[in-house]
Amino acid sequence: MPTIFYQSSLPRAGSTLLQNILAQNPDFHVTPTSGLLDLVYSARRNYTNNQEFRAQDPETMKKAFLAFCRGGMESYAAALTSKPYLVDKSRGWGVHYDLLETIFQKKPKIICMVRDLRQILSSMEKKFRETPERHRPIENHQDLTGITTYKRALQFLQSQPVGLAIERLVEIHQRGWIKNMLVLRYEDLTAHPEAALKKVYDYLEVPQFEHNFKKVVQVTQEDDYVFGTPGLHDIRPVVEPQKVDFLEVLGPDVLRHVYTKYAWYFRAFGYALPKPQARETKEPQAATVAAS
Repeated sequence: MPTIFYQSSLPRAGSTLLQNILAQNPDFHVTPTSGLLDLVYSARRNYTNNQEFRAQDPETMKKAFLAFCRGGMESYAAALTSKPYLVDKSRGWGVHYDLLETIFQKKPKIICMVRDLRQILSSMEKKFRETPERHRPIENHQDLTGITTYKRALQFLQSQPVGLAIERLVEIHQRGWIKNMLVLRYEDLTAHPEAALKKVYDYLEVPQFEHNFKKVVQVTQEDDYVFGTPGLHDIRPVVEPQKVDFLEVLGPDVLRHVYTKYAWYFRAFGYALPKPQARETKEPQAATVAAS
């Protein structure tokens, strides 16, 4: 029965890259974007609302439901692989930390990859620009929405996947779960991959493994047309720092908005704020997390 670990990362922050690096280790099975959480989430909704469950002893039903979830997740993992470890990737695992802890009666091991928010937005915008021949739902000229870089950036920050992931991260901070998760910056992974992977193995409490960061083969496959963005989960075979291009892609107006509203994010994850534009904003109530 594989031990289940979780990856719950921000979009465009290297989550697929990390999965495929880990896949080099023969003891690890890694998933693309997974639907396992949705199975548990749907079961929880039915358990909560179904009148047959509500008509029975609540403590007995709670015990049975948690066993159902635990057994289902373990069987799901065992059907995917006979390897010792499975890393399931879903952006929602982190904000359901308490659900996982309740199901398994122990603290889950969750990796959260983050990235300079400016580069996340730059990456999203570049993906938008890659397919001018295709209809992009974010762009609506009749309603005057998503028709400029500035408007698209604000939409990215207020919708899926970026906005939702950041809102979840705020909740993870406020609930204090971040202290039990491994926060890994994309910039650290690409600049110092050996040190970053050592942190991963130390956190997961599994034996270290020597990875090849010059030739990462993509084993996770996803049809990105389903997500509306072709190439969304493609990776580069060489782990190395990427060009910092947020200023030229986004422009100063977007950056001023980001500095004003998301100063907490920069402080929490150790990203420097430019002094002239930096303003104090109210941040999540949880303590600032040290950059990992």
